[in-house]
Amino acid sequence: MAHHSIVIPTRDKLFNISEFLTPTPGNIISAIILAVGLVITVIRFTVGIGSVTNLSDVQPWGMWIGFDLLCGVCLAAGGYFTTVACYIMGMKHFHSAVRPAITTAFLGYAFVVIALLYDLGHPLRLPFMFFFPGTTSVLFEVGLCVATYVSVLLIEFSVAPLEWMSCRYPWLIKVRKIVVKCTIPLTIFGVTLSTLHQSSLGSLYLISPGKVFPLWYSPFMPMFFFVSSMAAGASMVIFEGMLAHRGVHHYMDKTHLREADDVTFSFARAASFILFAYFMLKLIDMLVQANFPYLFTGYGVWWLVEMLGFVLMPALLYAKGARDRNLTLCRIGATNTVLGIVLNRFNVSMIAFNYNLPSAERYFPSIWEICISMFVVTMIVTVYRFIVYNMPVLYEHPDFKGEH
Repeated sequence: MAHHSIVIPTRDKLFNISEFLTPTPGNIISAIILAVGLVITVIRFTVGIGSVTNLSDVQPWGMWIGFDLLCGVCLAAGGYFTTVACYIMGMKHFHSAVRPAITTAFLGYAFVVIALLYDLGHPLRLPFMFFFPGTTSVLFEVGLCVATYVSVLLIEFSVAPLEWMSCRYPWLIKVRKIVVKCTIPLTIFGVTLSTLHQSSLGSLYLISPGKVFPLWYSPFMPMFFFVSSMAAGASMVIFEGMLAHRGVHHYMDKTHLREADDVTFSFARAASFILFAYFMLKLIDMLVQANFPYLFTGYGVWWLVEMLGFVLMPALLYAKGARDRNLTLCRIGATNTVLGIVLNRFNVSMIAFNYNLPSAERYFPSIWEICISMFVVTMIVTVYRFIVYNMPVLYEHPDFKGEH
């Protein structure tokens, strides 16, 4: 099978960049997006934030928070979801999915931090909160947890680059052994941090009951954000696996290829339960808060589109796909869920936010804000490709067989 073409790094050839030099449509489009993004980045940090955004005092958080932060953190939840399943719940048959999930989670969180710089401006403003902590602020708790979790993910992810570089620097093998021994404590610490900041992102909007449309506003927003992050974590593992099997399947070994289908069906089953629970929680919340009359408004129709088309529908697709062992249905369900997460975060942070303002005063992201978000996503994909092309992420390094 295609796994025989795996390129194992050696002391003589540590870097494989040939895949990037091939003039394929994907490489050309990526190069254009990266070039444009760099130009806009220079403009933003030399001229100012007002030169590239439509943000204002009325809407200080826009596309970069709604997409890069809220969506980015939620869609990176595959890291904690997979490690808990494998290491805490003892489902060792998921171990082939751990490294891809950890890699994606680490890149997601790392580039969320990078994306925040576009909002904050000067890089030194990022660690400012650690020197002058506002311990009563939800935003401080989010920043502290995210910063700590990025560090945890870096340590968990470091096993792959340590194995990659061990052929040239043998002393790294001892470092790798130390990191591997810390797997269980790191996993427990990581899921604790994820529980905190995933929910706290919802808490950020609790202070604006008059600005978020009632169908999306709830005192239980922190719980909704956390529950939806679990569905996002399971769905992203399936979604990433689908893309990887199409784009970099020749870097997968026999174990990864053999376990891939079982991982998909198991995660689809879990995501189905989570989405059904999330749907019922949102439905009960809507009835308890007496928001039923709002369903007959334009926003009400949009809320039904989100709940029926992007929560209930993927739950049903997952359930049928897992029962019938239908890969296509599970992958459609994963794509549907990922889009639903993005839609929900957009609704809370932009579409249903400041709903009572005249349409002329409503926020809409500028083309440059959209380009920066595309730039960040393209950087994630590019770095992920480099890691997969060079490091043992989709295969086991032959020198460390059975030690994962």
